[in-house]
Amino acid sequence: MPSPSILGSVCSIAELGLMNNNPALVQSVFPGFSAEDTAQIDKALSIVEQATNATSRQASLRPKGIDVATILMAVHIDLETILAALLSDSRVVGQISEATIEEKFGATVASLVRDVLWLNKVSIYSPEMANEPNQSEILRRMLLAMTHDVRAVLIKLAYRIQRLRNLNREDLDIRRFIARETLDIYAPLANRLGISQFKWELEDLAFRYLDPEHYFGIVQALAEKRVQREACIQGFLDTLRQTLAEEGIAAKVYGRPKHIYSIWSKMHRKQLDIDELYDLLAVRVIVDTTTACYTVLGLAHSQWQYIPKEFDDYIANPKENGYQSLHTVVLDEQGNRIEIQIRTKAMHEFAELGVAAHWRYKEGSKFNAATEKNIASLRQLLEDKDNGDNLIENFHTELFSDRVFVLTPAGKLIDLIKGSTPLDFAYAIHTQIGHSCRGAKVNGQIKPLTYKLRSGEQVEILTVKNGQPNHNWLDPNLGYLKTPRAIGKVKSWFKQQQQAENIAAGKHLLDRESKRLGLKTVDLPDLLTHFKMADAEHLYEALGRGDINNRQLVAALKIPELEPAPPPIKLSAAKPNPQSTVTVAGIDNVVTTLAQCCSPVIGDEIVGFISHKRGITIHRSDCENIQHLPAEQQAQLVEAEWSGKQTARHTVPIIIHAFNAQNLLSDVSQLLAAAKVHISDASLKTHDDLSAILNLQIQIENAEQLSLVLARISQLPNILEVKRKV
Repeated sequence: MPSPSILGSVCSIAELGLMNNNPALVQSVFPGFSAEDTAQIDKALSIVEQATNATSRQASLRPKGIDVATILMAVHIDLETILAALLSDSRVVGQISEATIEEKFGATVASLVRDVLWLNKVSIYSPEMANEPNQSEILRRMLLAMTHDVRAVLIKLAYRIQRLRNLNREDLDIRRFIARETLDIYAPLANRLGISQFKWELEDLAFRYLDPEHYFGIVQALAEKRVQREACIQGFLDTLRQTLAEEGIAAKVYGRPKHIYSIWSKMHRKQLDIDELYDLLAVRVIVDTTTACYTVLGLAHSQWQYIPKEFDDYIANPKENGYQSLHTVVLDEQGNRIEIQIRTKAMHEFAELGVAAHWRYKEGSKFNAATEKNIASLRQLLEDKDNGDNLIENFHTELFSDRVFVLTPAGKLIDLIKGSTPLDFAYAIHTQIGHSCRGAKVNGQIKPLTYKLRSGEQVEILTVKNGQPNHNWLDPNLGYLKTPRAIGKVKSWFKQQQQAENIAAGKHLLDRESKRLGLKTVDLPDLLTHFKMADAEHLYEALGRGDINNRQLVAALKIPELEPAPPPIKLSAAKPNPQSTVTVAGIDNVVTTLAQCCSPVIGDEIVGFISHKRGITIHRSDCENIQHLPAEQQAQLVEAEWSGKQTARHTVPIIIHAFNAQNLLSDVSQLLAAAKVHISDASLKTHDDLSAILNLQIQIENAEQLSLVLARISQLPNILEVKRKV
């Protein structure tokens, strides 16, 4: 509720006229300012008086700016804030221009007035936001982001208090709307800025209009037991102070009041009656050291019975936001439950002066360095007006300088990073709206999709049916997209399209080759097993992407020929072949060819296959075609091994998967050149996410050299996998 100091300093409309050219009266209502400052206030009051006279139909009403300025005096605010509060009165609007305010009172006051007028006019809140906590939070952030100086928000809070004090003159629906908006938006803002006096009054007045039955019920319950409660606390404080003095512990000990809305919140949350609440009777102890904290705790527990489940050690186990204190509940001689909070001066300052951001402790928000800086500056300015001049430069709003807050046509708030465009906004609404976006209206005017949005603007997206993204949207130099979320959605769309194209191409390839081979049906399960694929879609995609080539597909599709066993073949010595490095069945210089399906190299374990048309073909022993030979053809296998000088070079296909295509081919080429390995063919395929697949045909002497080359390539930057292609 309003403190007597606030109510006592509010002047009447009659006194307003006497204030003009009456420094003594101005000084009595706005104490603590110099003669020069008082003259500035007098000048502002003169403008308010002239504006009031110009609107004589409302002259019987007290000017809002006067009440607001006196409310701000209770928290010891600076001169510029007082002047801005006076000049933000709705009756001054239109009577004096921003340029005139700047000329008479300076640029800072003019800027503050502009921000306060905007805050007073903003009408984004709707009762439905109460069911969407995220929307309320975005609106609170927007109010902070849209003001150039945090003090403007403080003035707005004072205007809201002034409105609530006179809310009984309004209709019931308006009273409930203003009260609900206060609890959802403005009381949390006051808490966030650390202005406890404002927070308590905002909450209590709003609660009074929203739920008068419970409000006055708590008021009556507190009034009935006020004397008893005060006597109980005073007796407890006297005993505690005496105990601490006897132990030589220097401490500040005082009662901690609870306001009405806080009492109701705890009753509602814990489903307790008012008599069952612990912290209606609460004491705080401030000491010099951490050791003293635990000493006081021990003394309290030895002096009074304590409730173990109500003990919390936030010194040894600080809250996530850094809050530290000892909390315990004890029973006095009469059985009253009294909560005690024990902390050092440093812990108290950390919690109370904003460094620990006490509002996060209440609301569970996360730490933010820029927020801490502004809250600490604001609270120091409020508590020490003499040092305010040194802090003004820190007052420009940095709380959400990296965000923009824009509205949908339905009034829903969208939180985006600074620099976001209408296209980012479209993707924030819905992925399909982003894909189909072809234009945008900002505040009713057509704007390009690269337009940089500003807080408070309303955006309407223009879409087409069955629209799809444009590749240009991913070009950072063109400025279509800023948010990683929207960029990711566009990349994902193109990746899915490429996947769909590969699947379609794979299906076409399988159909074409099966028809060419004269197959009426394809045994798909056998193909999946052969190529070790989970399902048909993966098989089609691998075919379309080229991971499975035509030769491999044909080999898998071809039905084994059930021909009679071939007559014995006499492996006699053939014409010497100086290039032959294979011994077949113990005989050298046999004419052989190396199989292309597995590309064996010297050092690989090999086996020969007797073919009627191509002679003896040499395969690797682990070649899939050899492993899957039908029983009828296994009789055509013969032993084979490497022989001779073994200086021949073999063409070996390898495949390299990389996270990033940049410099991939160059890096691999340089490595192979240094290893004296020749590249006979290369094919690089990149994807939208910049990953890449590099297929190479390299000339290798033996398996040992191949293993060494693959190991070196795997150590290059961005390499995901490198292997011999099967």
